[in-house]
Amino acid sequence: MRILVIGGAGFVGSSLALSFQQSQPNSKIVVFDNLHRRGSELNLPRFKQHDIEFIHGDIRNREDLEDIPGTFDLTIEASAEPSVHAGQSGQGVNYLIGTNLNGTINFLDFVRKKSAGGVFLSTSRVYSIPALRSIKLDEGDTRFELSAQQDMTGLSKGGIACSFPTVGRGFRSLYGSTKLASELFIEEYAAVFNVNVLVNRCGVIAGPWQFGKTDQGVFTLWVARHLFQGQLSYTGFGGTGKQVRDLLHPRDLFRLIQQQIPVLDKHRGQIFAVGGGPENAVSLKEYTQICEKICGQRLDIRSQTETSPVDIPWFVSDLADVGHSFDWKPELSPESIVSEIKAWLARFETILRPLFT
Repeated sequence: MRILVIGGAGFVGSSLALSFQQSQPNSKIVVFDNLHRRGSELNLPRFKQHDIEFIHGDIRNREDLEDIPGTFDLTIEASAEPSVHAGQSGQGVNYLIGTNLNGTINFLDFVRKKSAGGVFLSTSRVYSIPALRSIKLDEGDTRFELSAQQDMTGLSKGGIACSFPTVGRGFRSLYGSTKLASELFIEEYAAVFNVNVLVNRCGVIAGPWQFGKTDQGVFTLWVARHLFQGQLSYTGFGGTGKQVRDLLHPRDLFRLIQQQIPVLDKHRGQIFAVGGGPENAVSLKEYTQICEKICGQRLDIRSQTETSPVDIPWFVSDLADVGHSFDWKPELSPESIVSEIKAWLARFETILRPLFT
């Protein structure tokens, strides 16, 4: 197989590229990336070591994609400006839209001309923030928990499904809007041009080689600050750290994509909610306890009660549809994710400590 990973020097893209190379050593893996995010350049020696071809280019520039030689059996779109806070200050809006939306159209045209199919990585941030904040929650000792009585479409004890409101209930952030618009274009290209692309609407993905920041990748940053003894704060919703997210390791995402490849034509244009699910849901306060246990360090975590307009208190992906279609569920727990992140940080401490402190 010939596989192209756009945004392949980023956290998720590099993890997928390396997983494909290790599982299919006879395949040709090509990575395309503009190296915009700090730390992504550290993946280049890994690609060379594993005989993965790297092409420097920008998805915003159609010519950069068109210049990639050959055709591909699969193209994965993993490039994005990934922060929900991106553009909120008024800075970086053009880069956000150029990468996340215009880049999607360039990806779709590339697949239409030069690839048998594609997988697009979207985000749970396409849902309306007012709708997410209207979910009824009970406050427990360590987390916010879903109340028994709910009146929202697409919400159950299994989590949030793709039918949960994305429009008509308010804004979703500039980042979420670009990804939702991208999903709509994918639906159109699938219907009009028979482009074999499906969408994995991902929740929080965390693991080694994620160069986390406070606005994106916070679960990796949390481990790093525990290990390297940095400052952390519980922010928003009372400043208690009871916000809940379900965590997904990129290897679990890779296992799903492996199942999706042979049936892309059957699922063209479809959207699947993909995350850790209820079994891998954890609050930041609970995650702190895991970090303390595995890293052997305890921090005095500060409290900031002010809540950002784009923050949400609870999100868990409903995996019923994707599990039914592909007989798939995540295998790696939050404890496993923290252990792997800690081992990675310890192994490359000299290089990584300056990036996280």
